[in-house]
Formats: sequence, C-alpha cells, structure tokens
Amino acid sequence: MLTKAKLLLTMNEDGYTLAELIKAFYKNHNRDNGFEEMKILESWRSVVGDFISSHTLDLRIIKHVLYVKVDADSLRNELLYSKTILLRNLNKIAGADILEDIVII
Repeated sequence: MLTKAKLLLTMNEDGYTLAELIKAFYKNHNRDNGFEEMKILESWRSVVGDFISSHTLDLRIIKHVLYVKVDADSLRNELLYSKTILLRNLNKIAGADILEDIVII
C-alpha cells in the first residue's frame, strides 16, 4: 500500500510526480498556494482542539483570508480574542505567510 508521501513521489509515465502535477494544476487555476491552504484547513482541529473544531461549521480560504463559521456566539468571541495567535500558528504549519486575516462568522 502506498503512503501519502510515496504516492506524491511516484512518477507517472511522463516523468512527473503527483506532487508536481498537483502544483501545476493549482498554478494554472491561480491557486499557487493550494498545498499550503490545504495544510491549513487540515490542521484546524489540531490548532483549535476537538471542542472548537466540532462546533466549526465551515472553513474556507479566499484571497488569503480564512473564513470560519461557528455555531455559537461564545466560541466566536473566543476565536476573535485568539485571532493573532491562530494566524501565527496556522501560517507556521503552512510554512509560509499564507493567511493575512481570519474572519469569524
């Protein structure tokens, strides 16, 4: 069975790895930071914890802004107070300054 890492390094018949093809796809569709954005979305649970993650209804990144929809006003307020820390931690996971802001809905 192929792991994620092995799958991304496996070359197709043209000599391109899956990772290279995915990056080219994102670039052709004006999403140069697609991998990094995916890392940010996938790491949400580990950054905010299970409780907040379970009350998160939607996560989207549009033009370097993370939009977070939660189901409780109290969590919205808590996330607003933690916005700077969240930005720093999520960008650290991505390995680049992908996010410029977080909007809590």
